[in-house]
Amino acid sequence: MTDEPTLRTLLPLLERIATALERAVPAAVAPTDITSADAFLWGPERRLIAVPKVNRVEIGLLTGIDRVRDLLVENTERFAKGLPANNALLWGARGMGKSSLVKAAQAEINARRAEGALPMKLVEIHREDIEALPDLMAVLRADPHRWLVFCDDLSFDADDTSYKSLKTALDGGIEGRPENVLFYATSNRRHLLAREMVENERSTAINPGEAVEEKVSLSDRFGLWLGFHKCSQDEYLAMIRAYAERHALAVEPDRLRAEALEWATTRGSRSGRTAFQFIQDLAGRLGQRLES
Repeated sequence: MTDEPTLRTLLPLLERIATALERAVPAAVAPTDITSADAFLWGPERRLIAVPKVNRVEIGLLTGIDRVRDLLVENTERFAKGLPANNALLWGARGMGKSSLVKAAQAEINARRAEGALPMKLVEIHREDIEALPDLMAVLRADPHRWLVFCDDLSFDADDTSYKSLKTALDGGIEGRPENVLFYATSNRRHLLAREMVENERSTAINPGEAVEEKVSLSDRFGLWLGFHKCSQDEYLAMIRAYAERHALAVEPDRLRAEALEWATTRGSRSGRTAFQFIQDLAGRLGQRLES
């Protein structure tokens, strides 16, 4: 039987052990309030993080992409109404508004929704966390909202096998993809894979055709392919005028046109991103603020 002096000696040690164990166990994380925001992030912590204010462009300012804009909005609206809709891959030229269109489409559909209808939610998953996509699908399956899962700048390089997690999530496995979830991705590559990656698979595989099909078939999981191409000079100038009017920049039309063309020439490209960068520079030189 343990004597009293021994107990007095052990008690401080046991208390220190208990305190150390409490510190080692992470505190329980409260579940995210889905009603607190219309947009969220899904990160390596495997939990939804609310985004109170989304960095987005008004859909009316996305000029030069009218056809793909209408197709994506129509597809998104069908999904919001509970009708069949396709996963979408927005691919093509840099800076032409691919990710801006996804965020703008969500806002547009929510603005159109009937009174009393639940808003459609947007959740962004980073390329590096794509292996956590099945976990995200499991979380969203039980929620009553309609969800757009969005991955920006999605692509895969050599020795990267995480694309298999994406294929499984898009197909839905044995349960099928949740009816309340749609997946949108943007990429500079039509097939999400670098050309040298496909060629390497073809040259080293026992059956080259099967190896290439295994990887290229990933893009086939997207029923809607929307191509974004470099804009013309007229389309670029239309973007400039739309931004200048939206932000009420006090500049003469001839000066606006000349400086916008010079800006594009010095950067070697015309795109929506280039147009907005020019507007930011112009507003700063004019001493005017840009509205959010």
